Amino acid sequence: MGTRLRVTGAHHLPREGGVLVASNHLSNADPIMVTVACLMGGRVPRFFAKAGLWRVPVVRAVMTSGRHIPVHRGKASALEAYRDTVDAALAGDCVVVFPEGAFSDRADEWPMKAKTGLARVALTTGTPVVPLACWGSQHVLPQGARLPRVLPRRRVELLAGPPVDLSDLRSDKPTASQLREATERIMTAVTSLLAEVRGESPPPENVKA
Repeated sequence: MGTRLRVTGAHHLPREGGVLVASNHLSNADPIMVTVACLMGGRVPRFFAKAGLWRVPVVRAVMTSGRHIPVHRGKASALEAYRDTVDAALAGDCVVVFPEGAFSDRADEWPMKAKTGLARVALTTGTPVVPLACWGSQHVLPQGARLPRVLPRRRVELLAGPPVDLSDLRSDKPTASQLREATERIMTAVTSLLAEVRGESPPPENVKA
C-alpha cells in the first residue's frame, strides 16, 4: 500500500499459548498492519471483528479462512462472540482485539474509552494481554476512504510492549470494578506506547495515575 512500515517490540508476543493483543484503532488498514506485527512475533492472529465484514464479498473469504470472530449487535450475539474468544484463547490462539470497539472519534486521535470485554476474557482465562500502538495507518487509509493513499509514501509505526500485569485481578467472576481496573491498565499501556511512537504526551484523562 505504499507505506514505510516499522514494527518494534514484536518479541513481547509469546511464541506459544494463548495471547490477547490490544491495539488502538484509527483506520480500516489497522488489521493489515497489526497482522504484520503479529507475524513478525511468530504468531498468526485471529481478529475480534464486526460481523458486517463477513458481508463484503472479498473480505468474507479472508475472514472465514482466517477463523476470525464475528461480533453481532445484540446481547445474545455479544455473549456468543465472548465465548468464542475465550475458546480461542484457551486453545492457544493469538486473538487481536480493538478495545475501543470502533475507530477513535477524538479529534486528537488518542484512544477513547474502551469496552470491558477484553478485560473479562483476560481475567477469566489468565491469558496475557500484549498492548500494541499503531500510528500512521490513518494517513494511509483515512476513515471513510475506499482506496489507500499510495503517494507520497506514508510511515506507519507499530510498537508492542510487555504483557500488562493483571495477576492481582484474576477471577472466574470478575466484578465491575475489577473489569474497569483491568481495562484502564490495558488502555494506559496502549496509550503510553502510542505516546512514545507519536513523541507527544497524551491528555491526562488517557493515563491512569
